[in-house]
Parts: sequence; structure tokens; C-alpha cells
Amino acid sequence: LPRRGKLQRESDFMASVDSSWISWGVGVFILKPLKWTLSSVLGDSKIPEEEEVLIYVELLQEKAEEVYRLYQNSVLSSHPVVALSELRSLCASVCPDERTFYLLLLQLQKEKRVTILEQNGEKIVKFARGLHAKVSPMNDVDIGVYQLMQSEQLLSQKVESLSQEAEKCKEDARSACRAGKKQLALRCLKSKRRTERRIEELHSKLDAVQGILDRIYASQTDQMVVFNAYQAGVGALKLSMKDVTVEKAENLVDQIQELCDTQDEVAQTLAGVGINGLGM
Repeated sequence: LPRRGKLQRESDFMASVDSSWISWGVGVFILKPLKWTLSSVLGDSKIPEEEEVLIYVELLQEKAEEVYRLYQNSVLSSHPVVALSELRSLCASVCPDERTFYLLLLQLQKEKRVTILEQNGEKIVKFARGLHAKVSPMNDVDIGVYQLMQSEQLLSQKVESLSQEAEKCKEDARSACRAGKKQLALRCLKSKRRTERRIEELHSKLDAVQGILDRIYASQTDQMVVFNAYQAGVGALKLSMKDVTVEKAENLVDQIQELCDTQDEVAQTLAGVGINGLGM
């Protein structure tokens, strides 16, 4: 089987692909626990040594293809990048354990259909956009988009938390009224109004995040010149993935929104110059 290329030493496989993002050795499709299978095929005398780990190449390739198609058919594929943890959850039915999952990603990486980046302890995966396409290197826009997605999730969670808080204030006000405690009821209602104003602010930030993401995707699709500005701007406004707060998320959104507005002004000015130039 090794001579026919059906089996490959794990050490050879690991050497053929960049596995630096994995902090431990991977050994999943190993035949060491399945000695009875090899015994029936090769005979007892031809069973590999206990320490030698072999990979069944065809099965690895088939399962890697299954992971790739599963991702392409999921909602996660609408974004250029995905968190490794989210991808792991998506592939739970295909990959029964983490070791299997990592090995399949290495195979996809070897086929140049995924690239993986570790940043501040977070692993980010980027897939090739078509079935026969090769993945492009991870760039600042990919990282920036991922961080915007994190911000969107964080802001959504905060909105949900504040909505529950506002509802509690409302119930507390009702209880205070029934108990004849008018001052307490008023304080609860004021707190409710403050919370609702905060929710409105966060909703506007969420709308801005989605708008920014849509514009970045459009610039990538249309190959617009403004793409370079977004690339530089988003890259310069990276959030720390280890210490993301609602305030940081809001600041990031505000700064990138300002960048987008500035780029619109520049684009309009350049368009005007172009028209005047043609008129001359």
C-alpha cells in the first residue's frame, strides 16, 4: 500500500505542508490502532512498526473535499474568512474529533484551497472562492473584515443584553406602581429610557458595520481603486482579538465609517476632475 501511494507516513505528510499553526502533532487516519485491518491485508510480518504513523491518502482527500463542499454550501461562505472555531462546529458531522478536523484542513491547505493565519491566539481560515480556484494569501482586508464581524457579533450581544435590561426596568416600574412607590417607578422608567437610547445608538453602529462590510465586498468584487484605501484603512484600525470591548468595537466602526466617507469625497472629486478634463 505505501508503494502504491495509498498510505503515507505522517511525518512525510506534515513535511509537505506548512503546519506551523498547529501546536501539536496530528495523527488521525492512523493505522496503528487498526492492526487487525493491516494484518488481514499485509500479513503479520508486514505490519508497520508501532511508532510509525500512516495516513490513508484517498480517504483523507475524500473527507477534505467533503469539508470544502460543506463550507461552500453554508452561510459561512458569504464571508471571505471564518473563525476556526465556527468552522469546527460546522464540520462536526464530518469530523468526529479535533484531530481529524485539523488533518483535513492540512490537506485542503496542501491543495491550496485554504490558508490559515494565527493572530493573537485566534486562528482564521480563508477558503478559495471557487471549486477549482486557488486561495489567495490572507491580507489586511481579510483580517479587518474578520474583526468587523467580531465587532458586529459583540454589538449584537450587547443589544440583546440591554433589551433584557430595559424589559426588567419596565417590569420593576410596574411593580413599584402597584406598591404605591411612585418615585421608585419614575427612576425605573428613566433607567429604561436611558437603556433604550443606548440600544438605538448600538443599532446605528450595527447598521454601519453591515454597510462597511457590503462596501468592502463590493470593492473586492468590482476591483475598484477604493479597495486599496479600504485595505490600508482597515489594516490600520485592527482590533486586539484578545481584548475586544463594546467601546473598542464602536470606535472601530466610527473610524472606518469616517474613512469610507472620506474616500467617497475623494472619489467624487476625482470624478469631477475627470469630467472637466474631458471637456477641455
